[in-house]
Amino acid sequence: MNSVKEIVKVTEELICKKTGKSLSFIQKVILEESLNETHKTYAQIAQENNYSESYIKQLVAPQLWKMISATVDEKVNRTNCCAILKQRLENSSNCVKESNAVKTSPKINLEYPDGQVPLSSPFYIQRDIEKTCYQEILQPGALIRIKAPRQMGKTSLISRIIAYGNSQYYQTVSLSLDNAETKIFTSTEKLLRWLCANFTYQLGIKSKLEEYWDEDMGTLVNCTIYFRDYLLQEISHPAILALDEVNQLFEYPNIARDFFALLRSWHESAKNFDIWKNLCLIIVNSTDVYIPLPINRSPFNIGLAIELSPFTILQVEDLAQRHGIELLTSELEQLMEITGGFPYLVRLAFYHSAHSQISITDLMQNAATNTGIFNYHLHQQLWHLQQNHDLANGFQTVIKETTPTYLEQEIAFKLKSLGLVYLVGNLATVSCGLYREYFSKYRIDNVGDSSKNIIGDTPKGCRLSLSPL
Repeated sequence: MNSVKEIVKVTEELICKKTGKSLSFIQKVILEESLNETHKTYAQIAQENNYSESYIKQLVAPQLWKMISATVDEKVNRTNCCAILKQRLENSSNCVKESNAVKTSPKINLEYPDGQVPLSSPFYIQRDIEKTCYQEILQPGALIRIKAPRQMGKTSLISRIIAYGNSQYYQTVSLSLDNAETKIFTSTEKLLRWLCANFTYQLGIKSKLEEYWDEDMGTLVNCTIYFRDYLLQEISHPAILALDEVNQLFEYPNIARDFFALLRSWHESAKNFDIWKNLCLIIVNSTDVYIPLPINRSPFNIGLAIELSPFTILQVEDLAQRHGIELLTSELEQLMEITGGFPYLVRLAFYHSAHSQISITDLMQNAATNTGIFNYHLHQQLWHLQQNHDLANGFQTVIKETTPTYLEQEIAFKLKSLGLVYLVGNLATVSCGLYREYFSKYRIDNVGDSSKNIIGDTPKGCRLSLSPL
């Protein structure tokens, strides 16, 4: 059974929804007393509330019943208001229950945004580039180049291209130079033997590396012969070789020149030799090439070039809905300004908002602090700057300026690879409000010990000063 106060409240909500007007104090009193069993007269209501009886009887009450009648599309007066409004409230309650039963959606299984977005994840935002990559990878001897800063979605895209290749009966190998041991980068031979061994293992082919490796032939020739005369002969379908984080090689220019020249030669060979058409390449890097490579020996000026961009406003809205979050326009604008649309930062914000049932506005209030939801990410970025004095100085210069700032090319490219800056030529600007606000608070003192780890709230060895730059 509905209480009188509940009926009055719902009736006012219905009137407000239909007319945009609210009940006055005295109208609420008249309605409440008309619903009560005591049934006070208009004269009593007027006297108790310091109004004249004629004002209540001839003006306020008639307007009240007219307003309610128009709202419920039925003639309502003081005599029948209790029965009609109770019935309407009951009908409205049933409709809400039925509506909720129809609209009930399955509980959202949240995923903490850590690394690759799983293939089955509902939180992967499809860009226009996937279809292009799927079409290109099926071309004989294809080469796709994917470039984007860290945590922009490169690995997630690679995994989907690989999965598509598998669905088309391609054999696939995925390698990340991030996972290669330091000793692998001590010589071209060690790197290429690592490549051959891993390619062989992932395809489940018996290793014959020693049989095909002749020191007198040279490392590049040995690797080519092993692929051409053995591996590509053994496979029953074309193979996709995805190489992630090849920018690791930029720190070893001599090895990089040999390795990239080899990849270029394999791709070019597909134009003349059918066997090389069975090898499709995906090359992925976090930064632009800042080492000199001969034009005709570089794989970075051929094939299909893909550069991942931050999420658009529409993509952020889509991702919010997938987390069950309805964003206000002001919240969307605030989130875009703080995160710059970077996929990882946006996903992290939505995860915490949905998981803890906290509004985006509340989450963003302390976003750029050591206790906010982005604290670990910010500490990682700080750690990267700590390891390179030139990077730290370069970024501090950009932070200070209000206009695009010129940076030396290698510094500019490395900062871009971390997602800290946007580049137009060699002119850099801070990529998002989060980084500008956080790093403007600290003086970054370079420590130069690459063995330091992140411990607690700040990376070990980092000296932070809460003084303006």
